Amino acid sequence: MKNAFSGWRYLWTSQDIRRKLLITLVLLVIFRLAANVPVPGINGAALKTLLSSSGSFFAFLDLLSGGTISHFSLLAMGVYPYITAQIILQLLTPIFPALQRKMEEDPREGRKWQEKWTYYLAIPMALLSALGQINLFNSYSNQAGLGPIVPFGFTSTLWISSLTLLLTMVGGTMFAIWLGELISEYGIRGQGLSLIIFAGIVARMPASFVSLLADKQHGWILVISMVLVIVAVIYAIVYVQQGRRYVPVMYPGRRVGSRMSMPVKGTLPLMVNLAGMIPLIFASAILQFPAIIASYFVNNANAAVASFAKSTQSVFSNGGGIYYLLYFLMVVSFTFFYTDVMFSQQNYGENLKKAGAQIPGVNRGAPTQKYLTKVQRRITLPGALFLGVVAVLGYIINVILQLFGIGGTTSSSTIFLVSAAGLLIVVGVVRDTFLNIDAELKLHGYDDARLVK
Repeated sequence: MKNAFSGWRYLWTSQDIRRKLLITLVLLVIFRLAANVPVPGINGAALKTLLSSSGSFFAFLDLLSGGTISHFSLLAMGVYPYITAQIILQLLTPIFPALQRKMEEDPREGRKWQEKWTYYLAIPMALLSALGQINLFNSYSNQAGLGPIVPFGFTSTLWISSLTLLLTMVGGTMFAIWLGELISEYGIRGQGLSLIIFAGIVARMPASFVSLLADKQHGWILVISMVLVIVAVIYAIVYVQQGRRYVPVMYPGRRVGSRMSMPVKGTLPLMVNLAGMIPLIFASAILQFPAIIASYFVNNANAAVASFAKSTQSVFSNGGGIYYLLYFLMVVSFTFFYTDVMFSQQNYGENLKKAGAQIPGVNRGAPTQKYLTKVQRRITLPGALFLGVVAVLGYIINVILQLFGIGGTTSSSTIFLVSAAGLLIVVGVVRDTFLNIDAELKLHGYDDARLVK
């Protein structure tokens, strides 16, 4: 155990690494402080009453936002508009040949172009998300007879305050993105946005345990169950995330003087879960749209339209078997789709051909890419099913607990419904951060550091 963590003593020995860690910590503290600043004009009492009586939909939003939803803060949307914009551009790249050529001809310039347009696209995405979020909360609050959460509407008396509210929320999102970029540049490299999401989720975990203990009859049983679920899910996530399929590859020999060395046998590692946590985030974002769109029609003059809108809103906001079945199917489907898009962009067939390498028994170029795509899709199946199960694991556990007469309260059910998905994000970020720190230590000459085994 001592050798496994021997590298930690170098975290403060290296002045550069110590500075990066302190900068990261300070920026995360700033983010958490800003996350508690509410938007102007908030009706705090109505918001608290609404969240206490709502289903798992708002709890899921609150978990992923790091508790900003429960305060309806300036950072209520977090960095998710930016992530959504990033995913959209990644998915559009292989669809449009001009974008594909730009990325292939000069990858560095292609990445700069993609980053620039991700920022541009994040602004309208944040604006749409703010509009939907405000309207959704006000719709539910009005239906409950609590009045609007925030006064909103483009009337002669409200348009200035409404415009201010939208600009404030969009500005909060861009501020969170800016903090994430500062962490990536001056703190832990490349981990800024991930750590912003991580900090929010971790900040909500103590409150989750307190809420479970509030159940006087089954509190400790729920806490023990949750701890067991956390341990099992962490083990499963690490196991699957580390999963690789090693494809044998023969690399050509090198000429040394007048002699030619023998071909070198190597392997090409293909990840079981290439998509990471992206399918869960994207699927949950898509499943928010039906409830948001329906909220615009709940007060429609046509009774049939209003009834259908209320039913749609109930299904996609309060959770239930249909919602989580759709969630499972969307996570699995999007895992395959996103993996295919990312794998095609890597273009292993052409890259191996340029290096003179070949998979035994497979022709170079397009046949190699076709073969590797087939292998990748096969190993993606268990990874996609795993992500789907993680997405709905809380719902399954909650149903099992209710069969034994345990849980069933709003607090316990919502906590279990969101814990597994949150853990997937947390474990993924922790793992990537440890690998990043390990690389930094080795870069500074501390070769005996072994933070991750």
